[in-house]
Amino acid sequence: MTTAEHFGGTSHHADLDGPVHWVDFGGPDDGPRVVLVHGLGGSHLNWVLLAPLLARRARVVAVDLAGHGLTHPEGRQTTVQANARLLGRFVEEVVGEPVVLVGNSMGGMISLLHTAEDPGLVRGLVLVDPALPMVLGTRPDPTMLGTFFVYSVPGLGERFLARSRTVTPRKQVDRLLDLVCADPAGIPEELKLASEHLIGERAGVEGLDKAFLAAARSTVLTTSRRGAYYAAMRKIRVPVFLMSGDKDRLVNVAAARFVARRHPHWRYDEFAGIGHVPQMEIPEVVSERVLEWMDANGLSTPES
Repeated sequence: MTTAEHFGGTSHHADLDGPVHWVDFGGPDDGPRVVLVHGLGGSHLNWVLLAPLLARRARVVAVDLAGHGLTHPEGRQTTVQANARLLGRFVEEVVGEPVVLVGNSMGGMISLLHTAEDPGLVRGLVLVDPALPMVLGTRPDPTMLGTFFVYSVPGLGERFLARSRTVTPRKQVDRLLDLVCADPAGIPEELKLASEHLIGERAGVEGLDKAFLAAARSTVLTTSRRGAYYAAMRKIRVPVFLMSGDKDRLVNVAAARFVARRHPHWRYDEFAGIGHVPQMEIPEVVSERVLEWMDANGLSTPES
């Protein structure tokens, strides 16, 4: 049984200039199409707690971006821009109709950039703690700042990743959850075990470190180009739902508040005591809010 099947999903691969792994979580055939897009270093597993809840009323799939999950690099570019193009091809060639995109962290950035460039494929956009430019005057989390500094330095990032693999898969999972969750104790044990299993499945795959660092450096570069990123936001004409945990260590909540003020027509929800991955920390709440927002914006039925 694959990690996806353990949580009620079915694994597939699509040929988009190389195999792209995606998971079908089912849902009503006459429901709206929802595509879930994970963040940096993530995978379809980031959505296994939320997806079944959304699938009660929507047809839900999750895609592994290039260099992530079970979509191996195989020489492909893994920058934010390259994965935005890959996401567009996935929606057009695999899903085959306009969708509601739900993106977390780097996946939120990728979903936003794709929506700005190819709005015909997107009906609505949900940004779950997306990667955003830092607001001047706020203090970044020291661990986050140090980690991304290491990633950005050629040679140093490679050595850091190699050293991180010397600990057990469980320790790797625990370290990541400590960074992204306000309270990692709330994450189910079965998801932690599935994450360990995925680390094992990826062991020995060529080019993973190079792919990860290219994605990380591209994410930092894209957020640093504030003018271009904010211009992309202004181009979006579909309904947008921005949400943020106020204990997010990777993207300070001040950045989400700043963007929300710039776009008062977007819905903005903030979760007290929640970190960078609300879809894992409070999946029931996120599902309820997203489905409510879809109803309010006429997104609860397929586009005719």
